[in-house]
Amino acid sequence: MSSTTGSRIVVTGATGNVGTSVVRLLSEDPEVGSVLGLARRVPEWSPAKTEWAAVDLASEQTDLTGHFAGADAVVHLAWAFQPTHDPATTWRTNVLGSLRVFEAVAAAGVPALVHASSVGAYSPGPKNHAVDESWPTHGWPDAAYCREKAYLERVLDTFERDRPGIRVVRMRPAFLFKRESASEQRRIFGGRFLPGPAARPERLPFLPDIPGLRVQALHTDDAAGAYRLAVRSGTARGAFNLAAEPPVDAELLGELVGVRPVRLPRTAARSAIAAAWGLRLLPASPHLFDAVLRLPIMDCTRARVELGWRATRTSTEVLEEFLRGLRQGAGADTEPMRGRKVG
Repeated sequence: MSSTTGSRIVVTGATGNVGTSVVRLLSEDPEVGSVLGLARRVPEWSPAKTEWAAVDLASEQTDLTGHFAGADAVVHLAWAFQPTHDPATTWRTNVLGSLRVFEAVAAAGVPALVHASSVGAYSPGPKNHAVDESWPTHGWPDAAYCREKAYLERVLDTFERDRPGIRVVRMRPAFLFKRESASEQRRIFGGRFLPGPAARPERLPFLPDIPGLRVQALHTDDAAGAYRLAVRSGTARGAFNLAAEPPVDAELLGELVGVRPVRLPRTAARSAIAAAWGLRLLPASPHLFDAVLRLPIMDCTRARVELGWRATRTSTEVLEEFLRGLRQGAGADTEPMRGRKVG
């Protein structure tokens, strides 16, 4: 990294939930000289030291090598969650687009690649104790999101073997929320037909308590802090789990929104989701629901010890902020993050 002008960092997927937090933190870092944000649509939002370029990773015509030339690190966040009914389309953006990113990093001689993997890359695991980064990353094969994240883990295995001079970091965060992401995430997972009361859980008559529904959450800004630490580190390599405490289950959610949890069989919940997804009323697929019920609880010791990272907000605080954003139709000044009230 240059000691006179500061480092040059390129961020793909720079206008989404994670990208906006990463770009903001990097732009505020005195050791960072410039940030280049890549996104399909250039936003009006313009933080200090930040430039933008319109890039579609699904396009074979995209010249990523030119954008990466002279960069000290590339933070690869770009990801398409939809259309869930057309996995070939998400594969083109998420997998083939990522391959283009990795190849361009090597071609441009970028010394560090920080890649957004996910808890979704992990194979089914325990809910009653935490696993570290050595847990297998074969995903849940029926869910496109998990299948794509796991495939890229295998690609990076080969990339690291063949290019040992490039420092590769794989972030595996839990579910990421912030106030400004509320509208985007409602559209991605709930869809435009989600009724107002369903978007305001405190108005539901009961909260479904589904066996296996115990997951972890993290504030997006806390995840961005880990990305920033990884960029600044000259030695950090490999995978890092990122999550806040405590794990989230129906009991915690029920206390949070003041709704009584009621046990609901897994098959009944899945049937309802499958029916809504089949009718194209719900973007989130039943396959992703299956995966969520099988995700392991992650141990984040490595991130604390090697990166000096820890979550600054509990998962309860994260969800409280997100629910406020959901009620208010919160968003941000980028196309993916635009706000929209519900009901």
